[in-house]
Amino acid sequence: MPDELAENLSGKEVMTSKGTYIGVLHNIDMNVKTGTISDLFVSPYEDIDPDQLPFATSDEDGEETLNIPVSRVRNVDDAIVVKQ
Repeated sequence: MPDELAENLSGKEVMTSKGTYIGVLHNIDMNVKTGTISDLFVSPYEDIDPDQLPFATSDEDGEETLNIPVSRVRNVDDAIVVKQ
């Protein structure tokens, strides 16, 4: 089941609860034993300034990503909506 969830999330756009699209889901941090997802790693769009968002950043596979705790996820449908 966790693999199916991860596949369904892969490549989804991520937007804030204020309606701003901030990027695309790049990777997740998941406990493989429990299937619990702790963080989303989002590749920000070029016109997004990560310093203007309340999320930590890191270097994931040579590119800057936004690190969004799963506790900030408000909805998953066509896009992943996160609390800003």
